[in-house]
Amino acid sequence: MAESSSIATAGAAADTERASAADWIAVAAGSLGALMATLDISITNSALPQIQGAVGATGTEGTWISTGYLMSEIVMIPLAAWLTRVFGLRNFLLANAGLFMVFSMMCGASHSLAWMIVGRIGQGFAGGAMIPTAQTIVRTRLPRTQLPVGMTIFGLIVLIGPLLGPVVGGWLAENVSWRWCFFINLPVCVALTTLLIVGLPPEAPRWHDFIKADWIGIAGLSVGLSSLTVVLEEGQRNQWFESQEIVILSGLAVVGFILIGVSQIVAERPIMRLSLLRNANYASVILIVSAIGAALYGAAYLVPQFLGIISGYDAEQSGMIMLYVGLPAFVMMPVLPRLLIKVDFRLLVVTGLVLFAASCLLDTTLTAQSAGGDFVWSQLLRGVGQMLAMMPLNQASMASVSREDSGDAAGLFNMARNLGGSIGLAIIGVLIDRRSAFHVDAIRESLTANSVVGQQRIAAGAANWFVQMGDMAYAKMRSLGQLARQIQVQASVITYSETFYVLAITLLACIPLALLLRTPARSSGAPRSSVH
Repeated sequence: MAESSSIATAGAAADTERASAADWIAVAAGSLGALMATLDISITNSALPQIQGAVGATGTEGTWISTGYLMSEIVMIPLAAWLTRVFGLRNFLLANAGLFMVFSMMCGASHSLAWMIVGRIGQGFAGGAMIPTAQTIVRTRLPRTQLPVGMTIFGLIVLIGPLLGPVVGGWLAENVSWRWCFFINLPVCVALTTLLIVGLPPEAPRWHDFIKADWIGIAGLSVGLSSLTVVLEEGQRNQWFESQEIVILSGLAVVGFILIGVSQIVAERPIMRLSLLRNANYASVILIVSAIGAALYGAAYLVPQFLGIISGYDAEQSGMIMLYVGLPAFVMMPVLPRLLIKVDFRLLVVTGLVLFAASCLLDTTLTAQSAGGDFVWSQLLRGVGQMLAMMPLNQASMASVSREDSGDAAGLFNMARNLGGSIGLAIIGVLIDRRSAFHVDAIRESLTANSVVGQQRIAAGAANWFVQMGDMAYAKMRSLGQLARQIQVQASVITYSETFYVLAITLLACIPLALLLRTPARSSGAPRSSVH
């Protein structure tokens, strides 16, 4: 009885515990850093034409402005937990805030592609540290009763940052200068530094952890993840294994993952704690978040592509349509923490997956005449689905492990989301290229020289052009060109519909995994232990 009484007293104390002002300042610092890092993933997308012109880059070379950031970011994310232990959380984040500011200024002042790529790689490396550490701050600084609020803030930032990036970047490029896509980070870094100094206590570095680190795993992770990211980003553009560069990088990725596997056996504490995946609850979270990452990044790619190619929207107009995804997040912000406390996680995640999949299915009905207004309902539904799916997964990933393992768990969680996004985009690139070519060929086969429909369309077009130009030969040529463009547009519309359908199937396939999730215990103050 005495033992039961003491447990109940401890649980009650945990339930009444409240975070201090310093704790919330630390959460605000982590959130601001994560927002800056996620925003800069996509802030250059809209401004890419202006940046390429200023630094003298071709379209193919310009893709490295985005790829460089993603390549270094995905390497840093799983390294962040180890570096935090070595240098201390405040020292580590202060250093990264300073580096992010320096590399941002380098990008903004760049006049050559080489300097721009170096700056973006540096930005990605420093920014990659701010995403998992924000999640770790929430997990370690907030008591259990306030954890849903902190996780909701973190999840909102992770979802909204990449959506705001193209809008902010497009507006700055059109109305100020593309250089301010990078200079804008200066005041943000100053504010971040101030919050870090006030909100986080100083810690002494642990150089012993640096010397005794899993250097085999670090080498494998750096080589493997960076090479894999480049392969996924550039593979379709370079015709995959027809390119010697892709073959070499694929080999390096394999070597890197072999080294990571070796480190799991020989290292006292592996840099990538794959042993956490022995926990079935945590492993389910990782698999689901990988699929959601593919769908999240995939939809964020497909909608602007459709609006730009089919509807003729510019980057700023497309960005405004993309913002509809973020509106439900702000509406649900006051309600979601209560849902996370009272509703079973399985119900929330399954509902989120179903709504996300339904939003993709809505976009399978698009036509060549579809415009931004046709995406409003699917975007709003997608926003609700993403919030309901991602927020419980954020909290479930942290609740599945002990506080001591929260840094490693956050690294794997965020790496899985980003890697899932990269894999999803690579598959989507292959699907779009190959299915578009298939549909173009199929439509052309049905419009032969003897096709009545084809002859009528060409004759009608030629008559219209003849009235304007007075040259029948030229009018027929223009009419044929117009028909070819219409065939390409129709093939693209069919392909986009098929791709949205694939995303919907991928999300629905995760429902059985979601049923394996367990809602964190709310009656005990003790943190869960991870499986080692």
